[in-house]
Amino acid sequence: MRTPSMEDYLEQIFTLIKAKGYARVADIAEALAVHPSSVTKMIQKLDKSEYLKYEKYRGFVLTSKGRKLGKRLVDRHAILEDFLRLIGVPETDIAQDVEGMEHHVGPETLSALSDLIQFMKDDPDRIAAFLEYRARGENEEREEDAHPPDHDASLSS
Repeated sequence: MRTPSMEDYLEQIFTLIKAKGYARVADIAEALAVHPSSVTKMIQKLDKSEYLKYEKYRGFVLTSKGRKLGKRLVDRHAILEDFLRLIGVPETDIAQDVEGMEHHVGPETLSALSDLIQFMKDDPDRIAAFLEYRARGENEEREEDAHPPDHDASLSS
């Protein structure tokens, strides 16, 4: 059974291999902020699950199963980032929010989000209207926070 941690490692391995042509234990450890020994243990688990082929002291390569899943994980991550960016989530929140969401989004939901992104991008006026709508709502919330209702006045009536 695949775990969120396995997915994070596979996503990172796939990304490194795509960018550099290879992924070393040290690179994976640095990218995921874990100890190299943790990377080695996970590589062994991924080998047992047939996502990669590992040979001690020689390194590893992704299997076709690992490449296919790695690509899907990278695509899922990109779709969620695009979606959050599209709806105006601040850049400072996107990475953390995607990490919280990506392991809980099913294929149908991901497909629907991808379609929604494309639908919105096909007509930039839709995006502008939505962002304007959000801005109005945020302004109304700020005004309500600045001027809370006077509860004493309603009690004296």
